[in-house]
Amino acid sequence: MTAVTEDPEGPDATPPVVPAGERGADRIADRVVAKIAGQAAGEAIGPTAPDTVPPHATVAVHQHTARIHVHLELDYPCDIGARCAQVRRQVTERVGALVGMDVPEVAVHVERLHLTPTHGVAQGRTR
Repeated sequence: MTAVTEDPEGPDATPPVVPAGERGADRIADRVVAKIAGQAAGEAIGPTAPDTVPPHATVAVHQHTARIHVHLELDYPCDIGARCAQVRRQVTERVGALVGMDVPEVAVHVERLHLTPTHGVAQGRTR
């Protein structure tokens, strides 16, 4: 005679429910993070000259960490260092808030400077 062991919860017992935050996995494509970073960089630098190429980014994502390189053009004269710091802060904040990734590095590459006319200064030659 063989002993039969029964399930203590019974044959109709449902398995324990796993909370939603502990099920599955999220995978956000690098190009999505790059798009968000480019948009955030555009927000940080504000309006630019009409012939300016909009900021774009390249991203390397590893698990929950994103390393970002932003390429942009700036109007000149301006405080380039301060503008780049502003871009780094905005990109870090927006990617962290929208995607939930840590951003330990944002490298800003200024590709081109656009000379903007200053008001009150004569343009061209004067006699």
